[in-house]
Amino acid sequence: MSADNAEPALLVDPAQRIFKVARRNFVDREIFEAEKERLFDRCWLYLGHSSELPKPGDFITRSVAGRNILFARDSKQRLRALLNTCPHRGAQVCRERKGNAKSFQCFYHGWTFSADGKLRGQPGEDSYPEDFKARSTSNMQPVPRYESYRDFNFISFDPDIVPLEQYLGNAKEYLDVICDQTGAGMSIVAGSQEYSIRANWKLLTENSIDGYHAVTTHASYFDILMNTTDNMSAGTGGGFGYDLGGGHAVLEYGAPWGRPVAQWIPGWGEAGKTEIARQYDNLVALYGKERADRIALKNRNLFIFPNLVVNDIMALTVRTYFPMAPDYMVINAWALAPNDETAWARKYRLNNFLEFLGPGGFATPDDAEALEHCQRGFKNSKEALWNDISKGMGKDKPSHNDELQMRAFWTQWNRLMFPTPVPSIKDVAA
Repeated sequence: MSADNAEPALLVDPAQRIFKVARRNFVDREIFEAEKERLFDRCWLYLGHSSELPKPGDFITRSVAGRNILFARDSKQRLRALLNTCPHRGAQVCRERKGNAKSFQCFYHGWTFSADGKLRGQPGEDSYPEDFKARSTSNMQPVPRYESYRDFNFISFDPDIVPLEQYLGNAKEYLDVICDQTGAGMSIVAGSQEYSIRANWKLLTENSIDGYHAVTTHASYFDILMNTTDNMSAGTGGGFGYDLGGGHAVLEYGAPWGRPVAQWIPGWGEAGKTEIARQYDNLVALYGKERADRIALKNRNLFIFPNLVVNDIMALTVRTYFPMAPDYMVINAWALAPNDETAWARKYRLNNFLEFLGPGGFATPDDAEALEHCQRGFKNSKEALWNDISKGMGKDKPSHNDELQMRAFWTQWNRLMFPTPVPSIKDVAA
């Protein structure tokens, strides 16, 4: 089945408040291959956080959209994103996952490169032209585009893509709120979570901005909250979902769990109450009460198209996920925290990170199980054709547990994958 055939990927009829997604989008091999070219080769993709490379010579190797990338800080403190490929015979130059090095040597023939990718030397130099090292083609090649915003570093394989800040658009507001948890800057906490799910990657996109499933899928966690908070509804206050344009979306809402910045719960005791009050007072001093309340008391599930999620909930998580097959993805997640956070706050932040968001926590195994069951259900996609994500259509201000956010993603996905207009529900039987 061709990714360019006449079968619709979406069925949309605003008048009837219908928005359906074809289940073939989750199983079709040609759609999967087209996504590599039309999405992952043409969008800004998250590479890493500046705090992961604090010193000159620090480096990390990562796989981004199937490319091996060397992310390094050079001797002049400049961050570099290099294709981890030797210009000589194509071997991977850096074979370590992370570390600190003054130079990188390809083990195949011994060519040596500095952290900015420039060729420093190679065995048998006298057999090469005098200007060989001065040629740009003798160096490790930079990625086509590399930019950062608030220490979030992105790369793109499209040299003509719009600037990152233009691409982020309205999502910048929410990154700013997240990064403004302190005036001292934010850092990735050492370590990462790495796991896989046997499901299509777009299911995790939906799940990450889906407030509808939480109470049902994560019932065990909410039972615990019921028993550890004096009032289950305290601090909730509802919330809303927002289409930020460009496929980006966010949920912003209140919730009963504790937030290390800065929402107290009884389980944290009087010492915790004092610490949270101190943090809140600092936020008010920095930004005023209105913004302090938003930072401290509201949760955010921020999605940046096509595959970055920043969950600012009971902990702060940065998560990417890449498709390896139509029914298989790999996920990487990191904890983000204020640089000036106290030992008490860091302890509870990481407890929350592991308890709810970790691969062995209350949420992630539930979500993985749900997505894998969806993928199994899609084996019937030739007969049971459509998913429905119409909840909240037509509302002036959709709730955080409506499905506006998913419609924002799918509209942009469809625009990039299928340039022709979305067919009306009236043209194709539902």
